[in-house]
Amino acid sequence: MAECTTLESLLEMGFDRNRAEKAVAHTGNQGIERAMDWLMEHENDPDIDEPYVPPVGNTQGSAEPSSESPELAVGETDPTTEPDDSKQPMTDEEKKEQVKRLEELMRVKQEERRERERKDEIEREKQRRRQGQELLQVKQKMQDDEMKKLADQRQREKMEDRLAKQRVREKIARDREERAQKFGGGSSSSPTSPPSEPTPPSPSSQGPPPAKKDYDECRIQVRLLDGSALSAVFKAQEPLAAVRVFVQMNGADGEDFNLMTPYPRRVYSELDMEKPLRELGLVPSAVLVVTKK
Repeated sequence: MAECTTLESLLEMGFDRNRAEKAVAHTGNQGIERAMDWLMEHENDPDIDEPYVPPVGNTQGSAEPSSESPELAVGETDPTTEPDDSKQPMTDEEKKEQVKRLEELMRVKQEERRERERKDEIEREKQRRRQGQELLQVKQKMQDDEMKKLADQRQREKMEDRLAKQRVREKIARDREERAQKFGGGSSSSPTSPPSEPTPPSPSSQGPPPAKKDYDECRIQVRLLDGSALSAVFKAQEPLAAVRVFVQMNGADGEDFNLMTPYPRRVYSELDMEKPLRELGLVPSAVLVVTKK
């Protein structure tokens, strides 16, 4: 078989000449199997189809014929008779058989390569799944931490709200106690005031009307949205905001609302909340209605 059988075999199998020459050169012309392995390993290289340029002093086909040139020079008598007899060219049947064997070898190599690629793909998929699970665990931990932070914040807000309501209750209780003490202290003198007014003998002798009584307290009745009513006694100088706090603590259920008088109809604004009950004309008694904002 000629020394260029590897190259010819690759060409007969359908490989491009440029690729075949690169495979033979890079494997040192060590056989068809090595050349086929090289081709399958490097078939996806970006420069696989670039023209092959043999290195200087080691061009394709020049190394092996150089080994024969000394023999031709020395054997001047009859240098070619025996080599030609010992290296007879392959017949067509032998070439077909060799091509068939090489194709089978290439099929086996390709199957082995596909199996390796399949295993590599499975390993990469496992790696992606592991990374995905780790990322999912990190996200879950971040969500758990965020939920815990929100729960702690809500707990603090509820605690602060309870404390604020407790302070308001305590203030209302103190105000009620002060009003009760004041009302109880002035009750002994209040019954004496009506008898002190003289009974006029006749309408013709009646003088100017008595001065309007200056009330220190007023009784407020509040009608809630559900139809029920609340009643309480407030100081005349207390702001309307005290009534709103009283309603919030006893029947508003945390909803925003307005206060109004049915007749004459008047809806009290935020500025009115700072005004005393006396200034708003709610003394000595008044009826307020709760309306939705």
